[in-house]
Amino acid sequence: MVIRALIQALPGSLVKFFARPYVAGDSLESAVDVARQLYDERGVLTTLDLLQENVEEQAQVEDACQVYRQMVEAAAAFPEGDLRPTLSLKPSSYTTRPLERGEGMDAAGSEDAVRMIVQYAGEKGVPVTCDMEDRHWTEWTLDLVNRLWEEGHRHLGVVLQARLERTEKDLQRIPIGMRVRLVIGIYLEPVSVATQDKTVMKERLLRFAKILLERGNYVEFATHDEAYVRRFLTEVVPATGVSSDRYEVQMLYGVPRDKLVQELRAGKVGDGGPVKVRSYVPFATSWKHAIAYCRRRLMENPSIASAVTRNILRGMIGRS
Repeated sequence: MVIRALIQALPGSLVKFFARPYVAGDSLESAVDVARQLYDERGVLTTLDLLQENVEEQAQVEDACQVYRQMVEAAAAFPEGDLRPTLSLKPSSYTTRPLERGEGMDAAGSEDAVRMIVQYAGEKGVPVTCDMEDRHWTEWTLDLVNRLWEEGHRHLGVVLQARLERTEKDLQRIPIGMRVRLVIGIYLEPVSVATQDKTVMKERLLRFAKILLERGNYVEFATHDEAYVRRFLTEVVPATGVSSDRYEVQMLYGVPRDKLVQELRAGKVGDGGPVKVRSYVPFATSWKHAIAYCRRRLMENPSIASAVTRNILRGMIGRS
């Protein structure tokens, strides 16, 4: 709690400084360079995301749409197949009326923007995943991805959060065959709608993964907990009998798991052979729109959060 309070109080400039390992620079070009480097050096695939939160002006929405068109073109320039990055997008980046702000907010413009990006990406052969934001967006996002899937956009995936109490029922709303990224969820939610117990969240990841694999979905198992990655591959996958083209493991850019990644790529975890590993690679064209994401990541990662705290305390002691 003390660490969270300190990080919440940090000015944006310090958040940016300490969170740099999580963000692939301040341009699409830098993110593309990271994607190439991850694949060339470690065989790691990528999904690219533009960080843009707290949108206040319509011009920012239009800028984000333009950047995403450029992202589609950059991804399409990679060879077709696994090497080609996928794209992730947050619906709140495309409206000045985000749902989390409460009464009177209607996400105006978000659906049109997401639809445009998904359509363009489909034309270029680039897979897209619609991120799941806080609880205010859950119903809206599920409704939208289902409509888009019914319209034939089979390159579309979605994210589900294990912390939310509603998610087990939401599994049944996911179209058969759709890609699903299973995550704990980074948004702090009230106890009325979400468990606060990390162990419960992680156990749900395993249970939900099994349900989705048995339903015929493609599972993107996203966690840095090595024990649960291993359990997914040694317990869940064998129990469902699916082949390795039905799942992958995903991790955040900047979180060190080199040894585990090597083992996964070499097929040393489980009996299914080499495992696809994908890194979530966000970038920001303006750091002010990335601060909220960076702050959440600092609060979620104890090692970086502790380093932040130590540096703050050293500075305070040095000035005393």
